[in-house]
Amino acid sequence: MTRMHRRRFLTIAAASAALPAGLSHAATVTETAKWQGVALGAPAQMSLVGLSDADAAPIIADVTAELDRLEGIFSLYRDSELTRLNRDGVLAAPSAELIEVLELSDALNKASGGAFDPTVQPLWLAKGGQGDVTDAKARVGWDKVAFNANEVRFGAEGMALTLNGVAQGYVTDRIAAILKDAGLKDVLLDMGEVAALGHRADGAQWTAGVSTPAGEIVARVKLTDRALATSAPMATVLSGNDAHIFRPDGQEGALSLAAASAPSAAVADGLSTALCLVDDATAAAMVAQFAGARIESIA
Repeated sequence: MTRMHRRRFLTIAAASAALPAGLSHAATVTETAKWQGVALGAPAQMSLVGLSDADAAPIIADVTAELDRLEGIFSLYRDSELTRLNRDGVLAAPSAELIEVLELSDALNKASGGAFDPTVQPLWLAKGGQGDVTDAKARVGWDKVAFNANEVRFGAEGMALTLNGVAQGYVTDRIAAILKDAGLKDVLLDMGEVAALGHRADGAQWTAGVSTPAGEIVARVKLTDRALATSAPMATVLSGNDAHIFRPDGQEGALSLAAASAPSAAVADGLSTALCLVDDATAAAMVAQFAGARIESIA
């Protein structure tokens, strides 16, 4: 099985002048509380700049607890709601978070003319050397997925979902909300997808770079209360040198990289994935359907 090993960095930069009310203020902007762990199956680390270890401890505890909870919903690599759905073809009493991501996936599927399709998981596995590609294509189709607050159900045997094209952004949104609730007003959060709250210590907007898989910065984007996501089909290569982002018929798009921004990291994440799969005319119309979203870079 081909598996993505992209390292994720939860890097939170918070100016000491914007520390949550009630903290000791003993920390300086040069002091940094750090954490290392796992997020969505990949190594992750978090740095809270300007916070002492004591001040950061309850925030880190809340963040790690939320990451673990969300892993229990979206992970493809441990027991989760998603893996149980893929195993059984039906999931009773799905979480509100899973339904929210499925609703966004449905909107992205419609806006992209069907190009964005989370049911490609069987084909993803087959392209990675686990199964027959022709057989896998017959088990792909978003129209065969039914969901509501009571149940998620597949309409054909052997179907499976991957939410990797949107869940990472959703998790980023949830962690940003925790930091905001903790009183951090000026934050730059990078969890593979970038979310920016407020401003830098000097009052300027946060700046995030759009980079290729090789690390070359191709664009810089100013962000305030906004998220940025980048997708590159060849960032992970499957068996036969196939890209890991492809349409439900198995065909790849023409782009090597796409970046989108939006008020929500989940929306930006989904759009950056879908942009890799559609033509220019569809891209513009698709992004226009999501309030505040825009294309930042395509190549």
